[in-house]
Amino acid sequence: MSTVNDMAEMPVQLPRDPANAAEARSRYFNSGNAFNIKLPPVPGKIFTDEPARALRTEATGFIDCDLSDKLQCAFPATTPLMLARYAVVKAHETLDTTLTNTASIWYVIKGKADLVAGDEKAVLGKGDVFLLPGGVPSSITGREDSVFWAVGNDPQLRFDVSAPLTGEEAAVNLVHYPADEITHQLDVVYGSNANAGTSGHALIFSAEKTEASRNITPTMTLSLNTLKPKSAQPPHKHNSAAITLVVHGDPAYSMVADAKCDWSPWATLVTPPAAKHSHHNDGNSRAEFLIVQDGGLYYHARTMGFEFY
Repeated sequence: MSTVNDMAEMPVQLPRDPANAAEARSRYFNSGNAFNIKLPPVPGKIFTDEPARALRTEATGFIDCDLSDKLQCAFPATTPLMLARYAVVKAHETLDTTLTNTASIWYVIKGKADLVAGDEKAVLGKGDVFLLPGGVPSSITGREDSVFWAVGNDPQLRFDVSAPLTGEEAAVNLVHYPADEITHQLDVVYGSNANAGTSGHALIFSAEKTEASRNITPTMTLSLNTLKPKSAQPPHKHNSAAITLVVHGDPAYSMVADAKCDWSPWATLVTPPAAKHSHHNDGNSRAEFLIVQDGGLYYHARTMGFEFY
């Protein structure tokens, strides 16, 4: 019997006399000590060194936006469930993009390249977006020096110790969103009026398999947001974490909690879950920024918690 008076101070309880290995693996906590784990909060962060390194295009490979040390996470992670990375592919070189995730969302920052994913192929150019299924043998070969930005749910699968399904049961297929089609679709949105309950003028990306949920993958959402010149998106919050790529904005910045995060070309901004934040365009041209959120999880759980201040 334990001599500790406070349940919260009790150590883990082990089985008294296990009859076999399966019983020996059992562990017991209580309502005092099971819920007092203190995890570090997701920090607000803007990555600027990583895109600068990527744009130097010195060597083919990945450059992670890794906050695992701040998150006390045993694997690379930008937020607890998502990993953002830059990818460099030198001309006539090939990068293996076979990743252990459900899917990754990619944006072509510069260059031209050939993508092979399973038995499908695509020619990629600046401004393209593509959705790459996880676990499928894939690679990118540069026709010229090329730089990409990508976000996948790699940490989610590492945390859950799971692997992506492939083939007909896969959660996503390869999807290619060419830059000229994105421009057309965004112009359609930008030319429409937004009511007071709409979060600005944004193009939301979806796919054939995820059309019903209006997400791009089961757990992740992708939007290309805009801000008109001399305008701002009002302060708001949501329970999903957000990873933002600065596409264009001069000068522009974001407020995350009370911290001002100045935008720079192709920087990656991390907005913690439930953090008050807003985006501001002080320039004379339209600001554009790509936002990936793990919002699909929260929509499915009915806990998105979006609200303006």
